[in-house]
This record gives sequence, C-alpha cells and structure tokens, in this order.
Amino acid sequence: MNEDVVSLAAGGEELGVLVGAVGAAGFFGLLIVIVWQVAATWRARMLAAREEQYKELAARYARLLEDTVELQRRTAEEQRQTLDELTRTRLAVGSMEKMMREIE
Repeated sequence: MNEDVVSLAAGGEELGVLVGAVGAAGFFGLLIVIVWQVAATWRARMLAAREEQYKELAARYARLLEDTVELQRRTAEEQRQTLDELTRTRLAVGSMEKMMREIE
C-alpha cells in the first residue's frame, strides 16, 4: 500500500512538472504574441507617418513646380519686352546714325 501512495505522489509530481512546463510555454507564447503585435503596430504607425511625410513632400514639390513655371513665364515675358525695347533702340540709333550722316 505504501508503494501505491509513493507511485501516486511521483505521478503527481510529474503531472505538476508537466502542467508547469505547459503553463510556462503558454506564458512565453503569450509574451511573444504581445511583443509581435506591439512591434507590428509600431511599424504600421511608422509607415503611416512616413507616407504622410511623402504626401507633404509631394505637395511641397508641386507648389515649387508651379512657382518655377510661373517664374519662367514671367522671365520669358520680360525677355520679350527687353527684346522689343532693344529692337526699338536699334531702330532709333539707326535712324539717328542715318540723320547724322545726312547732316555731315
């Protein structure tokens, strides 16, 4: 009878060890899942923030491009005006030269 009690106690210890091992594995598995999910959430937030920065950068680039096009248009207009003025000045100087030759 003592042997039966000893074997039951030994079986109880093995069962306790098994339950402890399964519990520890479950706990560590839960910790791994929690860490994994926190990392995935952090990564998703970082990607969303990066995407927002890209959108802001693209909008800024579009504004700069519009400004550049406007500046080029203004520059082209000013160059046309300068060319017109230069043409008129050349004509005026040419007519003055012609008049000076006639006076001599």
